[in-house]
Amino acid sequence: MTEEQMQATMRLEGIFMPHARQQRDSAYRNGAKPTRFVHYTSAEAALSIIKSKRVWMRNTNCMADYREVQHGFDSLNSFFLDTAKRDSFVQALEACAPGSAQEAINLFNSWLPDIRLNTYIASLSEHDDSEDQHGRLSMWRGFRGNVARVAIVLKIPPFSGGAAALNVIFSPVAYLNEVAVHGVLDSVIQNICNSADFLRSTERQTLINFIFLMLVAGVACLKHEGFHEEREWRAIYSPNRSPSPLMETSTEIVEGVPQIVHKVPLDATVSQVLSELDFASMFDRLIIGPSPYPWVMHTAFVQALTAAGVSNAQERVWASGIPIRA
Repeated sequence: MTEEQMQATMRLEGIFMPHARQQRDSAYRNGAKPTRFVHYTSAEAALSIIKSKRVWMRNTNCMADYREVQHGFDSLNSFFLDTAKRDSFVQALEACAPGSAQEAINLFNSWLPDIRLNTYIASLSEHDDSEDQHGRLSMWRGFRGNVARVAIVLKIPPFSGGAAALNVIFSPVAYLNEVAVHGVLDSVIQNICNSADFLRSTERQTLINFIFLMLVAGVACLKHEGFHEEREWRAIYSPNRSPSPLMETSTEIVEGVPQIVHKVPLDATVSQVLSELDFASMFDRLIIGPSPYPWVMHTAFVQALTAAGVSNAQERVWASGIPIRA
């Protein structure tokens, strides 16, 4: 995107997704510089990611939160079932682009079954400097059974041509209850009214796309407030609505369940457009979770990282010192 297009996109996100825009601004305080996120996973999965330079995106219906997507839909639906609230939203947009609100809502409704059944995500978490050595205790505890676990810390750029080519959206998760969701939507209506001149100058289809994206993000990136300590961000892929020829697809068995998996190539050899997202260039560090075998794992991961093109791998693998049983 040109600088002008990027500024317009950021402004539209601020209007229609103010909560996400605030989270994005907070995470990327340094503007255009990458910021660090972390992927907590099993040691087996981490080794596969490093060796293949591929991250698996799995169906939201396979996530630990069994109300994925449904929680967000219920909160949005309760807002738009309120006639007064729905009318306020529609009327605010009527002053900018007549019919755009209803067109976007109709588009969303037509895609809703697919959004529920065919949304694929990969999850990362915000990473603080204070977590560099030991990681986050609550995330280590989230693993079931006696599983060797690690955290891969990556430097993710705020904007990337690679993400656009992959048709992947990278968005923060909002941990809000129904009342809070309604409050955000009320602020969206106010934002539309305050930005009417700008929205009238925006291409109609672009406006409809952003309204639609707001609704999709509402169902895909809203979680129960009890999960807030995860501080999750999501890479989101919709293979039926926005497929990418760069994405790789296969059928895998995960914990005994056969399922379709879409693999994100973090590999510049696939396409030059992915250079910013190449695993070796994004890699920051790897933290080995509490384990009785830290040295054995350290040696194995240093070797795998070196083979993947990571420089100084020996100095970038840490073992968490949190004294909990594996």
